Parts: sequence; structure tokens; C-alpha cells
Amino acid sequence: MEMKDYTVVLTGGASGIGKATALLLAREGARVFIGDVNEAAGRAMAEEARGQGLAVTWMPLELTDPASVAGFAEAVQRQAERVDGLVNAAGWDIIQPFLQNTPEFWDRVMGINLLGAIRLTRLILEKMVDGGRAKIVNVASDAGRVGSMGETVYAAAKGGLIAFTKSLAREMARNRITVNCVCPGPTDTPLFHAQPEKMREALIRAIPLRRVAQPEEIAEAVMFFLGRRSDYITGQVLSVSGGLTMAD
Repeated sequence: MEMKDYTVVLTGGASGIGKATALLLAREGARVFIGDVNEAAGRAMAEEARGQGLAVTWMPLELTDPASVAGFAEAVQRQAERVDGLVNAAGWDIIQPFLQNTPEFWDRVMGINLLGAIRLTRLILEKMVDGGRAKIVNVASDAGRVGSMGETVYAAAKGGLIAFTKSLAREMARNRITVNCVCPGPTDTPLFHAQPEKMREALIRAIPLRRVAQPEEIAEAVMFFLGRRSDYITGQVLSVSGGLTMAD
């Protein structure tokens, strides 16, 4: 199993891409700690994993609350001797024109998609450095690479996460810690299905492969960056979008 004996911390693990990634990693032998704000979904996910004999532990995590992030990091560090991988997979947005956004909306989008990832990475990183070798994967979005109508602040947050990935990769290379980024395009998640049907249909028509991604397909890209096959790759951004975005 590719991830045997790995300990991985993952945010947003109760549903969508985060859940698919946690289950894939666990099936490949990893012990996975997931953090998610949705208690019911988080407990159900952990119970589902246990039913399959998988080592998945859910703990509450509200990424917009620094105290919650600190508590989650402390709980992980109490239970794990080391951390081999960190996946910042949590994300949230509502599609609406920028002029309709409120400051409270900006704060939540930035808190979940950028600042929460930065805070958690800072708290987990020292344990990773002490371990001597580890990997970080940030799940951003192609909105952060090319922009997206109705997602202006979300795109700004994900663009920041991409820049954070590249800069941290430069700093952490001396510690043998790689930092890479996966940018999903439209994916079959609850967030996608919350969009109007006409918008979903237009997106599918715009994708060269003529379908949205399945969460498991994004999970495979995340696992590539966590596994040994990517040991000499750092600071990179991989788009998984069916060809929707082909920007440099």
C-alpha cells in the first residue's frame, strides 16, 4: 500500500474532495486525522471509514476561528507521534457578483480558503520539521489561476493559497519538506450542485472532456503529491480540470 505507515492531517474531510481524499489515503494504509466544521457529517464519515477497517479520526475544526484551529492542531499532536502529510482541502464559497458581497462574506471566504490553511500549517509545521521529512498539499482552485466570474474574493483567496504554496516550498526545501498545490476545476461535489442548473450545464459544455471531475480523481492527484513518486517535486501547481484551464 502506497501510504502505509503515513500519518496525514486533512481539513474538510467530511464531504466532497476532502472525504474522497481521506478515504483513498486510508485505503492505501495511512492513518488520517480529518478536521471539519460539520459534526454530523464528520462523525458519519469516521464511522463509515471504521466500517471499512480504515484508520480515520474526525475532530471538530472551524477554520475561521483561530482558537479552534489551535485546538485541532494540539489534539492531533497529542495523538500522533509524527505528521507525514498535511492536506489543506477545506473550501467554501457562494457564487454572487462582487458588488453584492458583504465584508462578513469576505472574511468567511478568506478565513476558510486562505487564513485557516496558513494558521493550521504554521501550527503543524514544527512537528513536520522535527520529523525530518514531510509533504504538504494545498487544494486551491483554477479560479485562483485564471479568475472566475462571481467568485472574485474566492479567486483571490485561492490565488493567495497558490502563492503561499510556492513561497513555503522555497523555505521548507532545506528541511526536506515539499509543498505542492492541486487546483481542481468543476467537481461533482455538494458545492457544484448548489449552483443553478444553467450554470452547471454551461460549465460542462466548456470542459474539453465534457464532464466534471469526480472527487476521487482530485484525490488521486493529492495522493501523488503525498507519495514517494513526487519526492523531487515541490512548489508546483497541478490543474485537474478536464482541460478547462490550460494557463501557464
